[in-house]
Amino acid sequence: MLKKRISLIALGMLSATQAMANDQAQSKGFVEDSHMNVLLRNAYIDRDKKDGNKDQMEWGQGIIGTFSSGFTQGTVGVGVDAFGLYGVRLDKGQHSGGQGIDFFKEGDSGNPAGDLSKAGAAVKFRLSSTVLTYGDQMPALPVLSYDNSRLLPESYTGTLITSKEIEGLELNAGRFTAESRKSAEARDSGGLKSINVLGGSYQFTEQFKGGFYASDVEDVLKKQYVNLNYVFPVAKDQSLTLDFNGYRTKLDNDYATAQNAGGQDNKIWSLAATFATGPHSFTLAHQRSTGDSHLGYAYGGYQKDQGRIGDGGNTIYLANSYWSDFNAEDERSWQLGYGLDFGAFGVPGLTYNVAYVRGDNITTADSTGGSEREIFNQFKYVVQSGPAKDLSVKVRSSILRVSDKSYLYNDSGNEVRIFVDYPINVF
Repeated sequence: MLKKRISLIALGMLSATQAMANDQAQSKGFVEDSHMNVLLRNAYIDRDKKDGNKDQMEWGQGIIGTFSSGFTQGTVGVGVDAFGLYGVRLDKGQHSGGQGIDFFKEGDSGNPAGDLSKAGAAVKFRLSSTVLTYGDQMPALPVLSYDNSRLLPESYTGTLITSKEIEGLELNAGRFTAESRKSAEARDSGGLKSINVLGGSYQFTEQFKGGFYASDVEDVLKKQYVNLNYVFPVAKDQSLTLDFNGYRTKLDNDYATAQNAGGQDNKIWSLAATFATGPHSFTLAHQRSTGDSHLGYAYGGYQKDQGRIGDGGNTIYLANSYWSDFNAEDERSWQLGYGLDFGAFGVPGLTYNVAYVRGDNITTADSTGGSEREIFNQFKYVVQSGPAKDLSVKVRSSILRVSDKSYLYNDSGNEVRIFVDYPINVF
């Protein structure tokens, strides 16, 4: 049914040619609007696990090249997008990241690969302000969001339509049938049969924005997502932002049985209030998970390899997601956060964020009343000028402690991440 709806909506989106929004009319040409960028990424993640669990560590150097052509001129513009990825392992592999870090997939021998490379391309068509793209892509939607938080990004193969015919309104409809794991070379390395996505977002006023999306992962689950975001201007350089995000998920019966999920349903939502004043920001957030599935809020991972979902490693648009996602069955969590922009103190490009999150009421297959807590810290610096302009250094740490009752849900540990990204605009 969802596939049929996507086809009908896509037809309507492609037939729309509002004069108020016609990006194709502004096309300069296939070559003239082309862009090519290279991102050099050095990434390091170290997890010092507690309670006898195996430590994890990976370090690698990645090269991420992307090319995006312009569109040919005319009523229907045609273009091409492409990417090439290469990663080389720099550590000695004593503590492989495995499923948790996943820079380099472990082989049958249990040893991670020394390097990996892959490439992908997609053809795109534009009519007015509606674009249809077919091929290898990196979608960033609340119900299908590729993971770019490791050495190399995930990608998906399929069709995506994005329409912006009406100012402030973005509509998306797509179907993807293959998933390329971020740590493997194969185009279809995740065991994904198919995922259909549908939804959109609308800027109602300058302060108020909302969105709704739905997805159907074949033989796994169906999911809906809603977002409401409102910014209250308080005074000059002061604002209060309220951000609500929520997911409703229902596992397919056979999948729930195979995963010993206990039930099929989960609802999870978060409400964050952020007060910004000058260089300071203060955040208070609450997040709550309900339902009868022992998986809690299930997302990401690789169905074949991990017994997970396959809808993108960043498909968790929720407030309390750091090292832990605070997404266990029945979990309730609270966050206190603070951010500082050092630009106001003469150091432009330097920012700092700290957060404390505590979750309780965790239910697992054999316990109730579990808890966890995390202290998150992050410094990020972006070079503002000179030959290294836009080079960024991000250092983050997390201290995570999980109660004995929650051992089936999560592990305690100390984590450090260091990412150095250097973007190069080739043309």
